[in-house]
Amino acid sequence: QVQLVESGGGLVQAGGSLRLSCAASGRTFSSYVMAWFRQAPGKEREFVSVITENSYVTSYADSVKGRFTISRDNAKNTLYLQMNSVNTEDTAVYYCAAKLRRDGGPYKYWGQGTQVTVSS
Repeated sequence: QVQLVESGGGLVQAGGSLRLSCAASGRTFSSYVMAWFRQAPGKEREFVSVITENSYVTSYADSVKGRFTISRDNAKNTLYLQMNSVNTEDTAVYYCAAKLRRDGGPYKYWGQGTQVTVSS
């Protein structure tokens, strides 16, 4: 089991940058596939990015490709999302999520979310 706590959200102007962090508890962080999702007001939660256990593979939603970068530090049990060139459509609550590859299916563990608001 893993517990996740996001931080780093806040208010940022369009065109600016923000880095989100997700701190994980437990000693097996490196065993989990990690991802970021977001949910804008009135919309369903959507996938943002994913990174494999050893950081070999990353993937991004088309809407953030080229602007956001996902990374992880397994020694620090922390997942990151570097957000550059943000726009108002990036305004959302951002969640980190984790799952074990062998479990398959949807992400099992979720953080409480951190609010990102982009002003024009």
